[in-house]
Amino acid sequence: MTSSSNGIWLRRETSPTEERTVLVPADAAALIAEGVRVTVEEADNRVFAIEEYAAAGATIVPGDTWPDAPAGEVILGLKEPSGHVQPLTHRHIFFGHAYKGQDGGPALLRRFVEGGGELYDLEYLTHEDGRRVVAFGFWAGYVGAALAALHHRGQLKAPLTSMTRAELDAQLRAAKDDAKALVIGALGRSGRGAVEALEVAGIPTTKWDIEETRNLDQAAILAHDILVNTVFADAPGTPFLTAADLPRADRVLATVSDVTCDVTSNANRLPVNDAVTDWASPSRRLHDEPVLDVIAVDNLPSLLPRESSTDFSAGLLPHLRTWSHNGAVWTRALEHFDRAKSSL
Repeated sequence: MTSSSNGIWLRRETSPTEERTVLVPADAAALIAEGVRVTVEEADNRVFAIEEYAAAGATIVPGDTWPDAPAGEVILGLKEPSGHVQPLTHRHIFFGHAYKGQDGGPALLRRFVEGGGELYDLEYLTHEDGRRVVAFGFWAGYVGAALAALHHRGQLKAPLTSMTRAELDAQLRAAKDDAKALVIGALGRSGRGAVEALEVAGIPTTKWDIEETRNLDQAAILAHDILVNTVFADAPGTPFLTAADLPRADRVLATVSDVTCDVTSNANRLPVNDAVTDWASPSRRLHDEPVLDVIAVDNLPSLLPRESSTDFSAGLLPHLRTWSHNGAVWTRALEHFDRAKSSL
């Protein structure tokens, strides 16, 4: 590493289907106007062109050069950075997915232990009451429910491609059916997005949240055509669907959208689903007769990359402004990291 500074370094994402960013050009310009140094890596798949960041005043560098960034730079991204065995020496901001027993979590944390870096996990930027300050949840729920509706109608085309909300809504409005949907976690960000998408699709929707799942009505779940799971759970609980439910002749449920995608966590409320799906094959068959298919794409908001990135960046911007002052949300995020690291 070279000499220290206190800038923000936006790295490229390595996944070929990840078009989102956590900092859009307009918000980068706002930080630069306030005296913050912003460096942006070139990225072929980012929905915003690198020329937009250059016009905003950012310093442009080649992709994957963040390991050589000055020691004081905070490396900003969305998912885990490239170089899966490389020790992490900087302070990093991204979604680590490492605190709930997920596959790969311990390996990621060991990269920080070996390098002496720190993780400020975007999922754990919270207010004092534990509510997240910023999330992609609304768009995850929106897209997850939209894909479920299209799949149930036999209209989901693979491979998936990114689009605008207007284009997705046009597909949802193009056909109607008599399906009934259930959204679990309906009062949360993802749940609200799911409900809104189903409204656009014209599908009657039952909305469950904490009260409705306290004493789970399994028969009611199975009586819906579509289930959208948007529950954020950090501890085990009663599953919404079990292996015993799959062969039941009275099961109406035919399409599950697992927006949460905690498939490798012991907090998974859909243990019948143990794998994510992807853009090439967004659904997979869980049972043949009666049919049950699951959609478990783990980067749903990237299908609407411009809308989801713009919303997320707007929510993150006020907290990036407090970064150099050790704002409370950053302190709390670091406490989560320290606890997880100490448990290795």
